[in-house]
Amino acid sequence: MNPKRIIIDTDPGVDDALALLLALASPEIQLEALTTVHGNTNVENTTRNALAVLEFLHAADIPVAKGCSLPLLVPLHKSGDAVHGAGGIGNTNLPDPNVKPVDEHAVDYLIQRVLAEPKEISIFPIGPLTNIALAIRKEPRFAEAVKELVIMGGSLRAGGNITPAAEFNMHADPHAAHIVFHSGIPITLIPLDVTYKCLLTSEDVERLNRIDAPIARFVRDATAVYMEFYKKYEGFDGCALHDPLTLATIIAPELLTFENHYVDVDISGGVSMGSTLADFMKVSKKPANVKVALNVRGREFVELFIERMESLPALGGGA
Repeated sequence: MNPKRIIIDTDPGVDDALALLLALASPEIQLEALTTVHGNTNVENTTRNALAVLEFLHAADIPVAKGCSLPLLVPLHKSGDAVHGAGGIGNTNLPDPNVKPVDEHAVDYLIQRVLAEPKEISIFPIGPLTNIALAIRKEPRFAEAVKELVIMGGSLRAGGNITPAAEFNMHADPHAAHIVFHSGIPITLIPLDVTYKCLLTSEDVERLNRIDAPIARFVRDATAVYMEFYKKYEGFDGCALHDPLTLATIIAPELLTFENHYVDVDISGGVSMGSTLADFMKVSKKPANVKVALNVRGREFVELFIERMESLPALGGGA
């Protein structure tokens, strides 16, 4: 089977960086490009981090397009340093990348790539949805030409991780999310309901570091601050593999359980701003617009993630 062609729209970010590692460790995936956006840190850092991780993995030939620095309407979130570290990827210290982003803005790059090959490229947005929303608004043909979106974000029954009601990516740009969810693009949603069942523990990281390879040390250093945050505020010794789990839709879809529902995003400005609301009881009578992951065999995915990380040195990853 031919590998699936994807562009990852990303805000690295610890779990974003782990998703990039997993994509490059997975022969089922052909990573075509990265587009960057504000989110876990500012867009200057997310772009630098995307380029640096690709260079670290000897994949600097993969293009990176720098995207939006601000949400559509709400103020920029500035809470990421406490979760992801000052630079965005924990305690890692990757050198400044030699490669620069492409000249096009990420929105224009996405439009150009998708329209050049309609229904061929899937986009995996794992940060705020600003770039995707603006591509939809700028070029009406974009929504029909993109194959699908596989989005990490939202929380349907699990509660929020930035407010009691809202998940971070949705809350960081709720108006963009609202545009995307009503665009008609085929959407698969990977919400907190499943990502919090995929916990990488400190024991997992110690086990990975028995191979004494650069990639193992990167995972250890990247997750250090992230795990400290989880332990202090959420009470467990590990971290959720939020963004990497989107790739399970390609490499291990049998681990996920999906349902089709009508899902909306709250943009009312109240206490539930940015929350994702699934019409489980079908009271709105509106047709389903999202394929939602509601269960996962979490430990099996974590084991798969570790196995793929162990394979990266053999693939030439790390330096």
